[in-house]
Amino acid sequence: MAEASALLFAYCETPVHAGTGRSVGTVDLPIQRERITGFPIVQASSVKGVLRAATQTNGADAERHRALFGPDRPEEASAHAGALQVTDLQVVLFPVRSLAGVFAWTTSPAVLARLGRLAKLAGIEGPVDPTRFAGLQPGQCAVANESTLLVQAGQQVGVVLEEYSFTLAGELAGLVSALAEWLAAHALPQAPEYAWWRENLAKHLCVLPDDDFRDFVLYATEIEAHVRLKDETKTVEPGALWTTEALPAETLLVGLLATTRSRYDKVNEDGRALLGWLTSKLDGRRVRLGGDETTGRGAVVLRVARV
Repeated sequence: MAEASALLFAYCETPVHAGTGRSVGTVDLPIQRERITGFPIVQASSVKGVLRAATQTNGADAERHRALFGPDRPEEASAHAGALQVTDLQVVLFPVRSLAGVFAWTTSPAVLARLGRLAKLAGIEGPVDPTRFAGLQPGQCAVANESTLLVQAGQQVGVVLEEYSFTLAGELAGLVSALAEWLAAHALPQAPEYAWWRENLAKHLCVLPDDDFRDFVLYATEIEAHVRLKDETKTVEPGALWTTEALPAETLLVGLLATTRSRYDKVNEDGRALLGWLTSKLDGRRVRLGGDETTGRGAVVLRVARV
C-alpha cells in the first residue's frame, strides 16, 4: 500500500506526440486516448520510463533510484519490485484558438472532478467544487470577470472558440478566478520564465460543458503532414506521405505519483522519504515525452505538488 502520494503536472512547451502506432483512421499516427471518453492521455508506462531516465544517477543515490524503479538489468528484474507507482497523465487544460485573447485554456466539470479526486489521493485540497459547473448548458461557458476572451456579439457579450460561439454563465466568474489561482499555485511551473503564464491564466481560462470540451480535444489537436522525397527526383516516394497527431503546446496534464516502503534490501526508507527524493529530482525539470524528439516535439516541464 502506498505511504505517500503527490500530483505530477506536465506542462507542454512544444507539441507532444505520445502515439499508439499505425491507425486506419483519418490520421495515420494518432495520439493515445482513453477508450471511453476520447480524452488524450500519456500512458503510465511511457511516463515511468521518462521519469526513470531523468533521475538516473550514480553513487548512493543509485541505490535509492533502484529502490524506486526496480533493477535496471533485465536478469535482475525478479529480485524486487520498485516502490514507485505512476498513473496515466490526463488532460487538465487544453488550448483552443480564440477570436479574442489569441487562445483559451479550456477545461470541463468532468476534468475538474478527476483533478479533485487525484488531489484528494495526494492529500491536497482540490481546486473548486466541480458540481458548481454542472449547470452549464450546451453553448455556455464560464470565464473570469477579467477575461481577455470576451467579444461583443450584437447585444450580447460572449466567447468565440474556433468557429463556435458561447454565451456566458456570469454567476460562475468568481469560481473560475479561484480555479485559476489554484492552478497557478499548484500546477504551473514556478520558474521566473513562467510568470506571464501564472499571471494571465485567469484571463485565458474557460470552463466548457463536458460535450463541448470533448469535441475540442477530439478535433482541435495538431495534425502534421510528413513526406519522404526521392533523392533523384525530389518528388514524393509512393506511399511516403503520412500524418501525425500531437497535443498542442500549452496543454497541461496531470497524474499521480505514489510510493511504498522500499523493497530493496540495501535501502531502508519509507515511501515518504523516497517520494521526497524523487520530488527534489523532478520538480521544475524539463524532460522529453513521447516521440519525434529530434524535431523538437515532446518538451514538457514537470511540477510535483505534495503536502
